[in-house]
Amino acid sequence: MKDTIWNRRSFIKTTVLGALLLLSSPGFAADAFKENDAPPGRLLLVNARNGETLDVTYRKESGEYDQEALDSINHILRCPHNDEEIKMDIRMIEFLNAVDKELGDGGNEIHIISGYRSPEYNALLRKRSKRVAKHSLHTWGKAVDFRIPGIPAAKIERTAINMELGGVGYYPRKGFVHIDSGSFRYW
Repeated sequence: MKDTIWNRRSFIKTTVLGALLLLSSPGFAADAFKENDAPPGRLLLVNARNGETLDVTYRKESGEYDQEALDSINHILRCPHNDEEIKMDIRMIEFLNAVDKELGDGGNEIHIISGYRSPEYNALLRKRSKRVAKHSLHTWGKAVDFRIPGIPAAKIERTAINMELGGVGYYPRKGFVHIDSGSFRYW
């Protein structure tokens, strides 16, 4: 098996392929990655509310997605209010993976503050805070709030903004970053 060296060139190549994935069908991923041998998509997630941990490889080097692994990601990112799950947007998952890899070689322990929010839970949060969007991308499975222990949230924010893969929000008082698979913007 060939060793994959994660350097600036392979990161840029993977980022370009990821951008192409954002604009294409899921079948394109396998075709694109076969020729370019990108590193597998792997995440180490910790649900900050209940302590559940998930170490999962959701995309193989060939570019094929593992549906069982994606289902596990959907589960750990479920709504804390009613345990409802939704199919999380693969573009958001890939964005999270790209941020993780840019902040080292991947494998950082990513503490999830908020993943999917049911519309009922989002409405409840809106009653408590004016900062919660009425039509939050969390309710569509397209957003995640997270922190990475040992890495300042400001550094995570700068890294995500520089990628220009979606929305990026920075919450310094709470110490977390929001990313989503919507249009590129930041706050």
